[in-house]
Amino acid sequence: MSSGESGGREMTEEMETSRPPAVRKAKASRDLTTGPIGGHLLQMAAFIALGLIVQTLQFLVDLYFVGHLGEAAVAGVSSAGTATFVAMAATQLVAIGSLSLISQAVGRKDDDDAQRVFEGALSLSIVIGAATLLLGYTAGMAGVRALAADAPTAAAGQAYLGAFLPSLALMFPATAMGSALRASGVVGGPMLIQLLTVLLNAILAPLLITGWGTGHPLGVAGAGLASSIATLLGAISLAALFGRMQDHLQLSAPSMLGRLDIWRRITAVGLPAAGEFLMLFVISGSVYWIIRGFGAHAQAGFGIASRVMQSIFLPAMAVAFAAAPIAGQNFGAGLPDRVRATFRHSAVAGSVIMLALTLLCQIKPEALLNPFSTDPDVIAVGAEYLRITSWNFVAIGLVFACSGMFQAFGDTRPSLFSSSARMLTFVLPALWLSRQPGVELRHLWYLSVASVSVQALTSLALLHRQMRMKLQPATPPVSLAV
Repeated sequence: MSSGESGGREMTEEMETSRPPAVRKAKASRDLTTGPIGGHLLQMAAFIALGLIVQTLQFLVDLYFVGHLGEAAVAGVSSAGTATFVAMAATQLVAIGSLSLISQAVGRKDDDDAQRVFEGALSLSIVIGAATLLLGYTAGMAGVRALAADAPTAAAGQAYLGAFLPSLALMFPATAMGSALRASGVVGGPMLIQLLTVLLNAILAPLLITGWGTGHPLGVAGAGLASSIATLLGAISLAALFGRMQDHLQLSAPSMLGRLDIWRRITAVGLPAAGEFLMLFVISGSVYWIIRGFGAHAQAGFGIASRVMQSIFLPAMAVAFAAAPIAGQNFGAGLPDRVRATFRHSAVAGSVIMLALTLLCQIKPEALLNPFSTDPDVIAVGAEYLRITSWNFVAIGLVFACSGMFQAFGDTRPSLFSSSARMLTFVLPALWLSRQPGVELRHLWYLSVASVSVQALTSLALLHRQMRMKLQPATPPVSLAV
């Protein structure tokens, strides 16, 4: 153990023993500043991965049943899905801001500040959720119409989005509660609630889409409505069980008003992360707009393949999501060696996972797409997309690992900068390339591979700089056993 870690450990132990016994007994958060980092990472990542998988299954369930309604329905739902990037970007503001601040407060044993941040995050999430409904039913509908390749695709996309918007609004308070729990090391309970939510959605989706047992088929709107109902019940369950899953933070209506100073702290950390996620929306929307001239089958193939790709990324994303609270608590506790070790573990684990996924997409990408479409043209587009873009999977894994560390430090601006670099290296060249004679879809996919590689190198360079600035070097440099 380094002298830096030893000093930080003595300080945190002294702070803890100085607390009244009743206060120490009330702490139910998981202490991630002690014990093997690899063990913490694997345990938390396993639960987070399960939660992400069941969350993504909710989207895949919709896509599965919608896929049997024709390519216009699939393309419409896929184009409407890009609108969810805007809402999910806003959830990052609340999720990342609160996760970073609460995990650091937990690491330095400051329960009062953790509670203040949680209250501010919850109140802010309700305000943003209401704004999501307003903007979704106005600008969102217009955006779907602009992205669609034809009128049937636009109609399907608007029908789905209209029914799905309540689910997006409900994500915000659920995200605030989930991030607070994850910052405290609690991941099992939220995962179980997500699983039950997906099961409910899987039951409701075929009933509402096809009208089984009701005689009133709703088509693509039924898929969105099923998600909204399931998300509502999931959010209610999470709120009802929040106090039982931990006794470290309190959930009460009078404290939900929040304070502007807390909102500013959350926004300072979360806004760049939201901007980074918004970049993904801009990139995805740009691709839909660029390839609309190739027809609905091209949009449908890209839409299905991109959803599948996001789904298979979940294990690597889970590792990065687990690394953020681990590094955050250790950063708050003043343990630089454990922060560095967290990045090493997450980078190696993420790279191994992504390499395995690369091999999968190279061998048989069609197998990942067949459950969602029987159209050979749609499958051909999606398979080519997966086969080419899989060459940048390891680079994406490194981007995930860097992003988790930026969140732990409470400074997500480097992530936003590296994503902005991809705008310059992909979107602008893609717009130019689309106007050239003889351009094919595969040319865009190769350009994407190059741009992600540049993004990964940028993220690594920025993380190296941030570690040098924020972490004091260990003295003497001793290898940390984890």
